[in-house]
Amino acid sequence: MSTLIYHHDAFLRHETPEGHPEQVARMTAVTKGLMGIVAEHREAPIADDADILRCHPAHYLARLRDLAPASRTIALDADTWMSAGTMEAALRAVGGVSAAVDTVLSGTATNAFVACRPPGHHAERDTPMGFCLFGNVAIGAMRALDHHGLSRVAVLDFDVHHGNGTQNLLWEEPRIRFVSSQQMPLWPGTGAPSERGAHGQITNLPLAPGSGGPEMWAAWRPVLDSLVDWQPELVLLSAGFDAHRDDPLAALNWTTDDFARLTQAICDLAETCRGRVVSALEGGYDLDALAASVAAHVGVLEERGR
Repeated sequence: MSTLIYHHDAFLRHETPEGHPEQVARMTAVTKGLMGIVAEHREAPIADDADILRCHPAHYLARLRDLAPASRTIALDADTWMSAGTMEAALRAVGGVSAAVDTVLSGTATNAFVACRPPGHHAERDTPMGFCLFGNVAIGAMRALDHHGLSRVAVLDFDVHHGNGTQNLLWEEPRIRFVSSQQMPLWPGTGAPSERGAHGQITNLPLAPGSGGPEMWAAWRPVLDSLVDWQPELVLLSAGFDAHRDDPLAALNWTTDDFARLTQAICDLAETCRGRVVSALEGGYDLDALAASVAAHVGVLEERGR
């Protein structure tokens, strides 16, 4: 078995205004980071509407389709934009995660990385926000439950910003354990430890501005240990790399090695489910740091997928 990488040229056609941090150049940086990784590459397919409807209502999907511009760029809010290529990119982001879930659960590959944009973990049930349109990873988790019949799925989010959208979409779902670490205080302002989900299945790990690898490890280690006892059948990752010390949008001090170490620990957890990990790109806005962090993260996945 091996590692799969899902991507598509459509991710280059989601355009944002000049100076926007979630820019096309991020995909170029990710491609640079993936050079030298020995993995099979596949194109991310367009998602079925049925998968999107696992987390978002039909009226929301229809509204985004109606809003999609033919040429110009439009703002959905102060941070979130659509261009002529955005809808296809967003649908392929969901489709890439769904395909990765299917392939990993089939045993064809041990793990997968979905190099996609727009990101997804801020999109709430019927609200696009924080650069995100659809809850890519949450949808993949629900597919694993409802299409593949799993009963225990872990969703882990180490982006520097809280995965408020994933939390919103999975708040009522007892079959999923959602864990998110995030700088606090920081936009979007959610992610307090008191936010536990309808069944106590959500764990938030706030990290102080200026903290780095030791604080990250102290927060994540006991949670990963407890998840070993829970025995997840699949691990999905919201892989944001904006906790890096060089990232311009936040103030954590993680290094590239910290991302590798955390990925190793997550792969150790995934030994409970034969190494089955699906990782999808979220944030990361310093292009050099993004390339290096993706290389470290996917390098660990490739090593563990052999």
